[in-house]
Amino acid sequence: MSSGAWTVVAVAAVTTAYALGSRRLSTTPVSSAMVFTGCGILIGPAVLDLVGIGHDAAPLTALLEAALTLVLFTDAMTVRRGDLATGGFLPGRLLGIGLPLSIAAGWLLAWPLLPGLTAWELALVGAILAPTDAALGKSAMSDPRVPVLVRQGLNVESGLNDGMVLPFFVIFLAAIPGTSYAHEGVAGTFWRALLLSTALGVLVGGCGGRLLQAARGHGWVTRQWREVLVLALAAVSYELAVITDGSGFIAAWVAGFAFGYVLRRFPVADDSEQRNRDDTPEFAENLAGLLASVSLMLFGAVLLGPTLQHLTWKIMVYAALSLTVVRMVPVAVSLLGSGLRPPTVAYIGWFGPRGLASVVLALLVVEEHVPGTETMGRVVAATVALSVLLHGVSAVALADRYGAWFRRTAAGDGRELREGAAVPESPALSAEPGATR
Repeated sequence: MSSGAWTVVAVAAVTTAYALGSRRLSTTPVSSAMVFTGCGILIGPAVLDLVGIGHDAAPLTALLEAALTLVLFTDAMTVRRGDLATGGFLPGRLLGIGLPLSIAAGWLLAWPLLPGLTAWELALVGAILAPTDAALGKSAMSDPRVPVLVRQGLNVESGLNDGMVLPFFVIFLAAIPGTSYAHEGVAGTFWRALLLSTALGVLVGGCGGRLLQAARGHGWVTRQWREVLVLALAAVSYELAVITDGSGFIAAWVAGFAFGYVLRRFPVADDSEQRNRDDTPEFAENLAGLLASVSLMLFGAVLLGPTLQHLTWKIMVYAALSLTVVRMVPVAVSLLGSGLRPPTVAYIGWFGPRGLASVVLALLVVEEHVPGTETMGRVVAATVALSVLLHGVSAVALADRYGAWFRRTAAGDGRELREGAAVPESPALSAEPGATR
């Protein structure tokens, strides 16, 4: 049997095993990310050698890029403008102040710890490790004991920051000689990767949404094909941007925004589904979650396994700082004057797990043949692995502890807590804690 066939068997077996015990595991410190990443190490070159970047590079790259494209599209389409307007000081501060500060802090701290990388390569490390992944801290972000304001803020942040970091990423790449963006220069990259890709995303998502609503109004489309349409629009937006030498990820992210906005802006008359949560993205969201989990398994095989054999103390120190100082200090700065208590600021700062977006952006750096690829790949692998372990182990316990603190403080304090401000709960927050995403 070929190595590719064994890879499929291994992935299917792990997925089946986790699915059968998913509800039981959801109440324990063992997260889906930990299971899939750990099993990835087993099937990789470090142990069984069933999958490797050398002989499986093309399909692995395609799967990882497809996973991130779908995650970007579905995350963006489910973010409502009201999520930013109501209680929006939290995601607004985290994204508008905290995210740029995190990129800058990651850049500066990399200087003494990652020698041999150029200034722009160090900047890439900061950008790659800035976006957070809600899937790795799902219990912490969906536990009903945690105030809605905090849960909603963390979910909106994780749904938007992976897309918002992309402009920084492509501009840093354009500044490095020899990359595909370098020959365009920063100005050309700004035009193609940012403006053109954004326009294509708006066009595909907006037109797709209008056509879907028109078809629904005439009763022409079934629920199953509405769900399939989401996949098609995500793929079209990505590929159109790639064909025009733009950024497929930016296009998919913007297309998701446009598509979701149109569905809400132009509801179908007398459609009972519009009175509740529209289930159009449901299949795409579930598929995105599955692909994200499988991607973490492949990450464990092709990136983390080999990295474990070449770790240095500097890489591990940077990984630890990335999850603490680089995340928590910018969050604290961004929330100054917000009225949130220190335990809340600490809780928000800690739950900034790194995951799929960082892995795929690191893979893109490999494809661009950036000189410092080997060091950068090891740093990303170590940071994501440490995040999978620490955030997975701490999610349930810290959510319980923070929720207990909030109840005690709210009951014993005469003043109303800012954390307890009334915020309409997003449908995404009511997802079952055991879901993969």
